[in-house]
Amino acid sequence: MRKLLISLSFLVIFLLIILPFLGITVGAFVDGPQAFLDALVRPEALHAMKISFLIVTVVTVLNTIIGVYLSIEIVRGTWISRWLKPIINAIIDLPFAVSPVIVGLMVILIFGPNTALGTFMEDHNMKIVYAIPGMVIATMFITFPLMIREVVPLLEEIGTQSEEASATLGAGPWRTFIQVTWPSIRWGVVYGLILTIARALGEFGSILVVSGNIINKTQTATTLVYQDAEQFHLVAANSVAFVLGLISISILLILEWLKRRSEATRNHGGGTPHAH
Repeated sequence: MRKLLISLSFLVIFLLIILPFLGITVGAFVDGPQAFLDALVRPEALHAMKISFLIVTVVTVLNTIIGVYLSIEIVRGTWISRWLKPIINAIIDLPFAVSPVIVGLMVILIFGPNTALGTFMEDHNMKIVYAIPGMVIATMFITFPLMIREVVPLLEEIGTQSEEASATLGAGPWRTFIQVTWPSIRWGVVYGLILTIARALGEFGSILVVSGNIINKTQTATTLVYQDAEQFHLVAANSVAFVLGLISISILLILEWLKRRSEATRNHGGGTPHAH
């Protein structure tokens, strides 16, 4: 029975992950390496990659700062009552339950040009929808839980004894965080950061809705793949998809390496440091 389950698991992985990526690889190079390179150096492809990496950078930085702070408040904050905590957890997990297309639509309904808030912002030269800010907001919403769900369990696991000891010895909140809390959660932050990068880079549904997919303006790498595929530019679509897939695989391999390194650190006594 165990061998059967293992075989089924490998079959599912092969059919859903390995086989499609092999198909993308073959499609990218079917006309030779030159066609592959030509597809990547097109002005629209270079611009789409630039926009994707810009969004990923901004979203990752903001979600890391906000995610770590909220994680500490959720676990350590005294203002969260017992009945309020489940509500906050449900709100944090909402992006897992809501379709990305709905997220993009919500951004349009709140910040669109036909809304009071959208009109006010456009009157002050702050365009949200069909511009980079709206794409950042949508992607932030989609990736928001990833950092928190990595850091919160670590904070709950380490408890408060070391932090209380640090405060008793006269350390302020910032010094306590740097010397006591951070060494205990740093691997969780790194995992959350890498997952956020991978998820933000591959976001499609919300971006397609909120960006308008305007060539050389709001088009990302994923929406360019969609456009190329719709126009039957299959080599171009497969080429960009191959690069995105390669980046995602590399990110996940780095994550696995970091997990092994963190486990090795714990096994060699690199546990939670105590305040001196």
